Amino acid sequence: MTVPFLSLKDVTALHGAEINEAVSRVINSGWYLQGEENARFERDYADYIGTKHCIGCANGLDALIWIWRAYIELGVMQPGDEVILPANTYIATHLGITENGLIPVCVEPKEETLEIDEDKIEEILVKREEQRVKNGIENRIKAICIVHLYGRCAYTDKIGELCRKYNLKLVEDNAQAHGCVAQVRGKNGEVKTVRTGAIGDAAGHSFYPGKNLGALGDGGAVTTNDDALAAAVRALANYGSQKKYVFKYTGRNSRLDEIQAAVLDVKLKYLDEDNRHRQQVAAYYYDHIDNPLITLPKRLDDANNVYHLFPILVKSPSLQGGDGVGLRNRLHDYLAEHGVGTVIHYPIPPHMQECYKDAAWNRYLPSPLGEGAGERLPITEMLAECELSLPMSPCLMTAQKEYVVRLINEFK
Repeated sequence: MTVPFLSLKDVTALHGAEINEAVSRVINSGWYLQGEENARFERDYADYIGTKHCIGCANGLDALIWIWRAYIELGVMQPGDEVILPANTYIATHLGITENGLIPVCVEPKEETLEIDEDKIEEILVKREEQRVKNGIENRIKAICIVHLYGRCAYTDKIGELCRKYNLKLVEDNAQAHGCVAQVRGKNGEVKTVRTGAIGDAAGHSFYPGKNLGALGDGGAVTTNDDALAAAVRALANYGSQKKYVFKYTGRNSRLDEIQAAVLDVKLKYLDEDNRHRQQVAAYYYDHIDNPLITLPKRLDDANNVYHLFPILVKSPSLQGGDGVGLRNRLHDYLAEHGVGTVIHYPIPPHMQECYKDAAWNRYLPSPLGEGAGERLPITEMLAECELSLPMSPCLMTAQKEYVVRLINEFK
């Protein structure tokens, strides 16, 4: 039996007739950029997420770049300000920050949830506040960026409280969690169910083909309730122009095209249904994977996890930090030999990438002063060594998931 990690052809075929009709409609219209398809999708996606504004752009990285750039243009932030973010994420989260001259402050995740540890966020903020009071040093942390990694909701009430207490912007990287929800407690104690992408002050979304809501090419969007931010983002992504041939900002060309918008609008109608299928696959994995070499992340309520990915940790239980990449790679190869596709997310953490090795903010690589002189990010680095993502899609069949589980349970 063959079980692909994710067959985009099969995913597209689920709604193929409607997608083909939508693409043909755009082709026959003769209007390919900034037309009615884009306007319709922006309205529908904003309604789905629960925000006033949705601004389509070229890709998910651009969505993050424009959020930070807009805050700078509006005077809310300036280059040199700092943003707290999870250390374990795809590098795009870091790139959006550093592209704008902002400084990443990397925070470890909780091993059981794989999401940013709010207690470690608080430790950083408390220390900065102490320094500010004692030494008169300006606290330049201006925002927390949470990443709903793997499709798991990263928001906690404590993160919301910290943002209010320290007057921080909350930005969401929602590239992997379309359709996920959180229970959000407001400052008055009321609890609301809110979709990720509408929790914070702004959110970046990716519509890369492999995402839960994926286009037939690159695409992205920003969602927000902030009128000024929305106007700045829309202008920045359109050469910096709010009016034809009039340029308020030095922007770029970063627009969602009509074909991708039309395809996304079709797939949006089925997103919740497709996510439910992913949740059923995940439930089978949770209920039936039984191997002492495999650790599963904490199981969340289905509403809080749309299972963009299903990560497992492959490590010997006798070793606190795992046993390196060997065992994980051996399982990867074993499954591949039996026709099962898996992917490692992500084998090299952002702080260990070549592009950031000389960055002043990066205190986590081995220090030039000698072995052990620098700080490390042990949980993030352990996850990079031990994580393996299993097949997950809205069209994975019962026999396929049963086959995957049987192979995993037989692995030694």
